[in-house]
Amino acid sequence: MGDPRSILIVEDEPLIAMMLEDFLDSLGHKVVGTCETIEDAMGHIDKGGFDVAIVDVHLKNGEHIWPVADRLVEEGIPFVLATGGHIEPPPARHANAPVLNKPFTIDAIEPALDACARQSTTS
Repeated sequence: MGDPRSILIVEDEPLIAMMLEDFLDSLGHKVVGTCETIEDAMGHIDKGGFDVAIVDVHLKNGEHIWPVADRLVEEGIPFVLATGGHIEPPPARHANAPVLNKPFTIDAIEPALDACARQSTTS
């Protein structure tokens, strides 16, 4: 396992968010917050205090995560895109973001976080 990270989760399905929190905790990471909406995520970004975000591509009510992803880029915070069969490709500006496919497995999380860290050092 790599260095422990502080992580913000943006996921609108509570059971999926709880499972992800458990996986991250088991891997030695700290979840600093879980958001269900773009507005809540933006508030957490304003507060800061996390190293990386894992963001669900599609939130309830048809919301796409792209405004949050844009803001994370502006703040220099790396992120992983979480998707459960997302068909549309992400906007070109986020095409290189690491992807964590649903259903999540604990073995897939650390490689996605490592890819995220590698991207942030090469950007």
